Amino acid sequence: MEIKDNTFARQFETTTASGLLAVEYSLQEKKIFLTKIHAPENYDDEDTISLFLSKIMAFAIENKFRVVPILPKIVLFFKKNPEYKELLPPGIRL
Repeated sequence: MEIKDNTFARQFETTTASGLLAVEYSLQEKKIFLTKIHAPENYDDEDTISLFLSKIMAFAIENKFRVVPILPKIVLFFKKNPEYKELLPPGIRL
């Protein structure tokens, strides 16, 4: 899976068989706030969404960003994948 950082729209994007999958973000002081997931209508492939979020975490690690999950679905991803908890800023617990 290949992700694209669309800085103009402030979202990470990937194309699936069902359409465009995107995660909106806000960037502030080396922190990425993940705010919203845009998926095609009636899209429920949790494995693809999880893989997409893993790629975003790899991007954050590579660029030395901290990740602040705003959306409950992304918070759940962090709970299911404790290996990414070091990406959380100090003081944030899930």
